[in-house]
Amino acid sequence: MAATTDDAPAAACALPTDNDEVNPANFSGDVRANDKLPTRDAIKKTADLPVLDREGKSHTFKSLYEDFKGQTLIIFVRHFFCGNCQEYLRILSQGIPLAALAKAPTPTQIVVVGCGDPSLIDMYVEAAQCAYPVYADPTRRLYDEFGMVCTLAMGAPPKYMKHTNMWASSFRSIAQGLRQLPRGLALKSGNQRQVGGEFLFQNTGTADKNAVSVSWCHRMKNTRDHAEVDELQEVLGLEKTAAESTESKPENEAAAPIAAPEVAAEETTAA
Repeated sequence: MAATTDDAPAAACALPTDNDEVNPANFSGDVRANDKLPTRDAIKKTADLPVLDREGKSHTFKSLYEDFKGQTLIIFVRHFFCGNCQEYLRILSQGIPLAALAKAPTPTQIVVVGCGDPSLIDMYVEAAQCAYPVYADPTRRLYDEFGMVCTLAMGAPPKYMKHTNMWASSFRSIAQGLRQLPRGLALKSGNQRQVGGEFLFQNTGTADKNAVSVSWCHRMKNTRDHAEVDELQEVLGLEKTAAESTESKPENEAAAPIAAPEVAAEETTAA
């Protein structure tokens, strides 16, 4: 767990365009990312940046956590056709349902932010069976300011992918893109190389300038590197569910990163 507020690393993405040069398309292996906590300056700088809801209405980023006294876990996901992130949110919604959040010792909410067009949010929520509110940051400015990076490296298979595999995930991603062709949204899911992370905001609800802070964070180092459900249960002070705390990694996939298959699938829906 992170225990420092040193400056977070600069994101390895070119913003606001998608012409990323830091990590080339054939990059292999985990990118350099760390879990240093965002500084107070970073929190202040991002407070008024916009996020869009499912109707395209703009909200300030701080409204996601400032209006809630307690802790807000904000999960930054990849593009809205990413089958890996959809599977993650499906498993997370089962492992940490709204009923569990309601019983948390500290008032707790979970919010999801993606980097695609807000018109895809409804599709995304349904595909991921996501129990949490979802917003969009098409500019990826929040990803940049909080030090999230870009890569197409897959990394080792995580526990939350136990019930699926990269082929099924890639197929869903391609199929979802094709279904959006009539709406003109097939190329608007977001940057395929952008990866996200998880940030735990604490709000004391006071007027003090230090009322809001980030107490824990995790930045993805590859496209499947979300924090596992049992880790989030521990971070949030929730009881671990047996289904997530006892799972083992799938045995039908090699542990070493395999970048090529996902790259091919991702490029099919890339802008």
